[in-house]
Amino acid sequence: MKKVLLALSAGLLLSTAAFAQGTVTVVTSFSKDMTDPIKAAFEKARPGYILDVQNRNTNAGVTFLQETRANNQVDLFWASAPDAFVTLKNQDLLAKFEPEAEGLPDTIGSYSVNDADGYFFGFAASGYGMMWNNRYLEANGLTPPAEWDDLAAPQYHDHVIIAAPSRSGTTHLTIETILQGEGWEGGWGLLKRIGGNFQQVSDRSFGVPDAVNSGQAGVGIVIDFFGFSAMAGGFPVSFKYPSVTTVVPANVAIVAQAPNQEGAETFINFLLSEEGQLELFHPAIQRLPINPAVYDRAPEGLPNPFEDEQFKSMISFDGDLSSGRTAVVDALFDQTITFQLDNLQAAVAAIHAAEAALEGQDNAEARALVDEAIALISASPITEQEASSPEIVDAFEGGEQASARQSQLEQAWASAAQENYAAAREKAQSASALLN
Repeated sequence: MKKVLLALSAGLLLSTAAFAQGTVTVVTSFSKDMTDPIKAAFEKARPGYILDVQNRNTNAGVTFLQETRANNQVDLFWASAPDAFVTLKNQDLLAKFEPEAEGLPDTIGSYSVNDADGYFFGFAASGYGMMWNNRYLEANGLTPPAEWDDLAAPQYHDHVIIAAPSRSGTTHLTIETILQGEGWEGGWGLLKRIGGNFQQVSDRSFGVPDAVNSGQAGVGIVIDFFGFSAMAGGFPVSFKYPSVTTVVPANVAIVAQAPNQEGAETFINFLLSEEGQLELFHPAIQRLPINPAVYDRAPEGLPNPFEDEQFKSMISFDGDLSSGRTAVVDALFDQTITFQLDNLQAAVAAIHAAEAALEGQDNAEARALVDEAIALISASPITEQEASSPEIVDAFEGGEQASARQSQLEQAWASAAQENYAAAREKAQSASALLN
């Protein structure tokens, strides 16, 4: 009898220990193509743990953690956008932790790999650029793009796709990279000229590589691993970083008051370990590990951000600046591009037609009209200083009064864009009339 009781007690202790490890809940913006292999590797390497993956886009994930902070049931936040982690940290929604991993770099490019205060940690490097379908380009007589400016050319009209930055944290970072690299006015001018060539603005980041892979669209503005994983999967696509881009860490963090703190720590330690880093080379993932030591086992064609020359000239990215104006930038994009796409397409098409008619002709009046049309397209309804001002930023922070002000601002931006695009189209058509 005593032996039976001892056996039962031992079994109870073992089952209690296993239960104590239990489920680790993670909110992530990553697709199942990435999370499934890592989930399987983690659960195999750390028996007793189950990774419960809840997929939400970055903005929705941040909002969810904000809204459920009084009764948090999430252990980890896992996403590409470092500015989202800055936001969560500033709102005391993350917990400090010191990972076990050693020998990892302090920076990737010019960007710190980890939060200086220990609230979030880089596990992979991410860059932003363009992927295209080689067969699509050949069938439509298009040349592959090399720079963002190329996507504003007439040949790409109705051939480019992007995700809305309000729905995709990685697209927001791409937009911010262009704004920081080209300057506020120049960046918005370029984004709108490219926007006039958009075939569509997808409401999900995965919609962009899906459209390019399938040949529905020719060129997609994407985070690098979408291109790398598509190439590894055998799709007829290519990817390129333009010269104005950046590389920043994708991050993971423990949520404050995590139900399974020990499990969350175990997952981060696994992800930053060599075995976890090697999982990033999985054909469906194809992300750039943060550990330089594993690149000797990298698949052919995957760049090394610690050695390849192209990464040394990438711009410095200001995560604090991006975090402070995220909602404003996303709303500006939606109100002047996403929701005005038909008007913007028509205006840009009229400018393309006028510029084609101008070739080989010396008509100062027509040239002036086209320049005025481009200026109308490019104009931003607010300055860079206003975009970060408390008056505007606070309008996007929630609350009834703030929501009313947000609606007022968005309506004003949309109206300004609609008027500008109509006027730009009219000026471009007038220029064409002078030349025909």
